[in-house]
Amino acid sequence: MNYWLMKSEPDVYGIDHLAAEPGQTDHWDGVRNYQARNMMRDQMKVGDQVFFYHSNCKEPGIVGIMEIAREGYPDFTAWEDPEGKYYDPKSDPDNPRWYMVDVRYVRHLKRIITLRELKQYADGELADFPLLRRGNRLSIMPVTKTQWAFILGLE
Repeated sequence: MNYWLMKSEPDVYGIDHLAAEPGQTDHWDGVRNYQARNMMRDQMKVGDQVFFYHSNCKEPGIVGIMEIAREGYPDFTAWEDPEGKYYDPKSDPDNPRWYMVDVRYVRHLKRIITLRELKQYADGELADFPLLRRGNRLSIMPVTKTQWAFILGLE
């Protein structure tokens, strides 16, 4: 099993949105970064565990856990609506450029583990945690099993 962290802005699509979906499952679309796309397309597997991270908000942090419910498949939002936010004229069903996965809500954390709190461990237990690297703006990143266990221990 692999572990991941996926970011979303809570006012756009937060953990409560996912929890309210039918079957508490939805597709994770709109990723327009090749490195993140490759992780979704090539590495994410059904059952992988994912931290749901709220970004670009007053108090960014890890708010819950979800799991991969469907492995990578073409992101139809790239060609579905030419006026859509994620439209990409260079992507089409016969030659998709972008991929997505389906995620399923598992649970809210007992409390938000804030970015500020995580940074306290940047020189220790979370020294190699991608979220804490300067300049890392990826919306999807791998988490090691050790990092996952440490972060859950902060709950």
